Amino acid sequence: MDWGNVSGEDLIEALREVDWSSPPRPINEFFSRFTIPRSYAKWSSRLKCNLYYYRTNYFIMVVLILGMGFLRRPVAILAALLTSLTIALLNDSFAGTFSEKVTRTVRRFSPHLAAKMRPPLTPVIRGRPSAKRAIYICGRPRPVFVSAFSAASFILWFVSCGLLTVLWAFLIGLLATVIHASFRTPNLKARLNTFREEFRAVWRNYSDI
Repeated sequence: MDWGNVSGEDLIEALREVDWSSPPRPINEFFSRFTIPRSYAKWSSRLKCNLYYYRTNYFIMVVLILGMGFLRRPVAILAALLTSLTIALLNDSFAGTFSEKVTRTVRRFSPHLAAKMRPPLTPVIRGRPSAKRAIYICGRPRPVFVSAFSAASFILWFVSCGLLTVLWAFLIGLLATVIHASFRTPNLKARLNTFREEFRAVWRNYSDI
């Protein structure tokens, strides 16, 4: 895959739709080999490839850096976790898995309530969905949960007085991510993994026809 032809919007869309439930890459692979890119095109392609391939590692790294910044502020730690959950819910796969697990847990205590948490059925016309499938969390549209969690996390940040701290911690985590993705040489495994996920995406679109 030529990552140089992939735009930033395409990369964000791919990260939103891809499955994030896969475990992070091994540490020895994550810190294996680093080289300086020879040109801007090489750097841009390497950056996009590594952001996609090591997405789980980068997410964990940013969360750990945020956590280290709030060791003395438990409310800020709760706000950071809630903010991380809010960002993770923007991913389609994570949102579906989160909704399924919450509904399954609720079903143990109240089957009647769990039945109300099922997402509405998408109408099908001539074997195809009538519109792009909307994402529901516990029977409610995803923007409802994202807005509620965002408001709650903002209140927690305000109460903990840690907005400036989280800004610095997030910038450090973002800088560490960009530096690693810029100098980590993509290996053959990363390229093969990309091709495999591309094939799965194409096969999924073919099966929907």
